[in-house]
Amino acid sequence: MAVKQKKNNLFFFLSTIIIFVRQNRTLIMRQYVEEDVVKRLRDPKTQRDAFSEVVAAYSEKLYWNIRKMVLGHEDANDMLQNTFLKAWLNLDSFRGDAKLSTWMYKISVNECITFLNKQRAQNNVPLDDTDVYLLQTLKADEYFDGDEIDLKLQQAILSLPEKQRIVFNMKYKDEMKYEEISEILGTSVGALKASYHHAVKKIETFFLDDI
Repeated sequence: MAVKQKKNNLFFFLSTIIIFVRQNRTLIMRQYVEEDVVKRLRDPKTQRDAFSEVVAAYSEKLYWNIRKMVLGHEDANDMLQNTFLKAWLNLDSFRGDAKLSTWMYKISVNECITFLNKQRAQNNVPLDDTDVYLLQTLKADEYFDGDEIDLKLQQAILSLPEKQRIVFNMKYKDEMKYEEISEILGTSVGALKASYHHAVKKIETFFLDDI
């Protein structure tokens, strides 16, 4: 019971932070200096304020990264909150070897993969039919405002194996450098370049076959 109460308190704490950040993002972002924030995250007296700045700095970018993986707005919001919750609970494990943004992205990717695996299991969706399931999720999402071309591109991306899909979204849509993607996914730059190349070719073929 105490553990459940503690978790509920953490969710309330994070929800409060996210609301505050959305209302005061510009002011907070003017003050954000990662080296200073990381230092204050290690001090219990300044930890909460510092974490508010982390939420302000990364919530929007993380949301869109997550949204590209799970597609639905509500699911993306849930995964964003889970990501910040996991980060907050594991602050002691952040050693500073990588950038804070890299650490946050890694958590969000792992949360999304876990979520998608659970969704497949709960809905008895075969691995080969994941693209169909996610496309239906996207079409049913009232927040999706793309046109037919956007929908077609998303369908092409969903036809890729999961790893290639993640790499393509990070490189093409988020315009990340291979070195940063390598740190997040724990994959060599050479392997990432190969994955991205194969993904682009498959997407090109997808559109050509549809002509």
